[in-house]
Amino acid sequence: MPHGHPFSSPPAAAPSRVPASRRPRATEQPPPGPRARAAAALRHAAPALLVYAAVRALGLLVFAVWARREHRGVWHLLAESWDCDWYLKIAEHGYADTLGHTFDSNNLAFFPLYPLLIRAGEQVLPGPRGAVGLGIAFVCSFAAAWGIFKVGDRLHGRRTGVLLVALWGSLPVALVQWMGYTESLFTALTAWSLYAVLTGRWVTAGTLAALAGLTRPTGIALAAAVCVAAGLALRHRFDARALLGAALAPLGWLAYVGWVGVRLGRWDGYFAVQKWWHNEWDGGVGTLRWMKQLFLVERPQLFLVLVTIVLLGSVVLYVLSVAGRAQPLPLLVFTGLLLAIVLGSSGVYFPRARFLLPGFPLLLPVALALARSRARVAVPVVAGAALASAAFGGHMLLVWLGPP
Repeated sequence: MPHGHPFSSPPAAAPSRVPASRRPRATEQPPPGPRARAAAALRHAAPALLVYAAVRALGLLVFAVWARREHRGVWHLLAESWDCDWYLKIAEHGYADTLGHTFDSNNLAFFPLYPLLIRAGEQVLPGPRGAVGLGIAFVCSFAAAWGIFKVGDRLHGRRTGVLLVALWGSLPVALVQWMGYTESLFTALTAWSLYAVLTGRWVTAGTLAALAGLTRPTGIALAAAVCVAAGLALRHRFDARALLGAALAPLGWLAYVGWVGVRLGRWDGYFAVQKWWHNEWDGGVGTLRWMKQLFLVERPQLFLVLVTIVLLGSVVLYVLSVAGRAQPLPLLVFTGLLLAIVLGSSGVYFPRARFLLPGFPLLLPVALALARSRARVAVPVVAGAALASAAFGGHMLLVWLGPP
């Protein structure tokens, strides 16, 4: 690893053997300010951000041309359809205050940070509410790409970081990253929280994990990763900042789950809401039942085949990640729990590839293999993945009749 062990500082330079009297006097330069450091970091990440922009622009272009030929509204599909509409209505009207008796209808299943950002953005930016939500997702996608690059660069160098971002932007359902959904916001918080863990910035890691816990239910997986990493650090020496980071990490998730319980007047209010969305954790029984139904009983639609390939491929990548020992424990804890939550749920099957979008560390074995290969191998692989992602993105929103 070019930066050494992720939980240790880089080795100090060896002391000079030249006597102090003979050393030339160097002009002391003041340390660079925050702006200079930010500009340098941005220049370092620029190749990754440019590749990400190119990959996603290709996907958007293919989708827009396809939608135009189908006489479908590009804006509506990206900014106002399916879950986008749920978040926009929460931003406008707030949350329900009763459990109700209708399946798939209680908006308390949706976590609050993204609609809160939409509401705040409306006070600053003119235009329709959907534009604010889409703008937030767009900006957060680049923040996510930057954080993903930082993690890959920290662990295996700049080339791996760039390829990791390119692969994340080329996932089959990556079009969601530029929709009014929470995946880009959640991935940005996750990537920068994990990077903060790798660099020992415990309070930052815990704060970002708490915000992630206000964004998606799977924020609890990130909180656990931060807590495990902080616990390992505390085993070596006491650090009040690590303890504080661990205490902060689960607060967002716990706060929202607790608030829903108070709002509904029952301690299990949030989990009762999830039951009305057919969503309970059963250890994977429901997932296996879905797969059996799709492939042994009926003829599956292409999108559901794609979802199944993503799920099975993610398991394989996780095994490779564990066996390859190329990732520190916090990343493995996060992706392992994310997989356990997504695969162990009895809920609907079709959005599960989208639920795994924040699991970018799963792509590290592929990014590392491509980084070690020649350009004539890496470039066609990334280009092919980008083209396939563009095609699947169009299929997801224009052929598949359900939510992504």
